[in-house]
Amino acid sequence: MPNVEPAAAYARERGLHALVVADRERILYEEYAGGYSVERPHALYSGTKSFWGTAAIEAAREGLFALDDPVAGTLTEFRNDERASITPRMLLQLTAGYGFGGLGSAVPTYEKALATPLKSTPGSRFTYGGVPLQVFGAYFVRACSASGTTPHEFLTANVLQPAGVSIASWRTLSDGTHPLPTGVQLTASSWLAYGRWMLRHCDRYADTFAGSVANPRYGLGWWLAFTSTPRDLFYASGSGGQALYVIPSLDLLVVHFSNSSSYKHEAFLKRLLSEGP
Repeated sequence: MPNVEPAAAYARERGLHALVVADRERILYEEYAGGYSVERPHALYSGTKSFWGTAAIEAAREGLFALDDPVAGTLTEFRNDERASITPRMLLQLTAGYGFGGLGSAVPTYEKALATPLKSTPGSRFTYGGVPLQVFGAYFVRACSASGTTPHEFLTANVLQPAGVSIASWRTLSDGTHPLPTGVQLTASSWLAYGRWMLRHCDRYADTFAGSVANPRYGLGWWLAFTSTPRDLFYASGSGGQALYVIPSLDLLVVHFSNSSSYKHEAFLKRLLSEGP
């Protein structure tokens, strides 16, 4: 059993909205605050990014594209410049060469993302931002053009529905599409269902937990272990303290929702994984 009380105390001091600790079958601990409940959806912010590595694995399995093939094969406007070497993996690992930005209310449409210039050589640097996910979305649209399926429809059919995840709402951009890097609201139970899906299918999605040379701690939309945690930890992270932690070796999942600028993932996990009193 994880050491929940010191972790929960840390979370309460930092604007706790929801804390659910579970294994693949049972809920071990559950607490809600700030007007939230098991039924009230919560914004994930950048926690939304974690859906897309999973979706990319499913798309690759269906032969829609390969993670390490240049996207210029489909995004033909990339063929004759420095973007020619960008791959889906680079876009999802945030190493494609785009600069910081494109987050929150500044997420660009696909068209604007495709027109965004690079700031560094593809594959050379990790830079957190939303533009690479939007470029990936534009690529995904064209890769699915024969079927007319949108990235979000593919995600829903191949990941969310099988996992038992219900999206309460997803923000809409000016072109009528939903942003890939952010915008989802869902309940703690649906966030937990996604974690359980990932826990049960770790081998299937192993590529999503591989970091890059530029940043070994970031996979395909998932943050990876700290030096102080089990090596197989992976977690989704969103602004304000949103988190979904999965530790397969401990059969442990944690959903955390809050509104805090001081919440730190490593500090929370250090308390949760500490030896009991």
